[in-house]
Amino acid sequence: MSDTIQENSFVELNYQVIDKKTDGVLVGVEFPLGYVHGADCVLASPVTEQLEGKSAGDIIEVPVDCNELYGPRDEKLVFTDRIENVPEEYREIGTTITMENEKGQPRNFIVTRMDDKTLTVDGNNPLCGREVIFRLEVLSVRDATDEEIEAGGAVVDEPEIPDALNKIPI
Repeated sequence: MSDTIQENSFVELNYQVIDKKTDGVLVGVEFPLGYVHGADCVLASPVTEQLEGKSAGDIIEVPVDCNELYGPRDEKLVFTDRIENVPEEYREIGTTITMENEKGQPRNFIVTRMDDKTLTVDGNNPLCGREVIFRLEVLSVRDATDEEIEAGGAVVDEPEIPDALNKIPI
């Protein structure tokens, strides 16, 4: 068993994404993130490369130019419409709306601005155009099980249903 992060290690960590310009936290996890190193691409490759060889208790900071990850900001992906043309359930800043292009490919848009007359959605990744620092704290490292390697992450067992409940007519 290895206590350092390497291929097929199951890793649990906390992380924050911090804007280099403002030092403000842009993204953070509320619960530890678990993944299988090398089998799951849940984190950007510049980040996972820096985790290689780290152990539980290590804290690292990885600077990332998000233009390299998401491309430059595209203003053609920002749309403003009259508020009455937008369904009620989308009228809240931060709401994600999934739309399809003419080829049927989905893209997420986030409501970024709203006033009494208009609503604006943005299809750019919220981090594009920013330089950030990924601050990661490694909580635990262990060998991943075969099941976890195949799944690319934690495998959660389904709760057992008592036999009596299986016989209840629905």
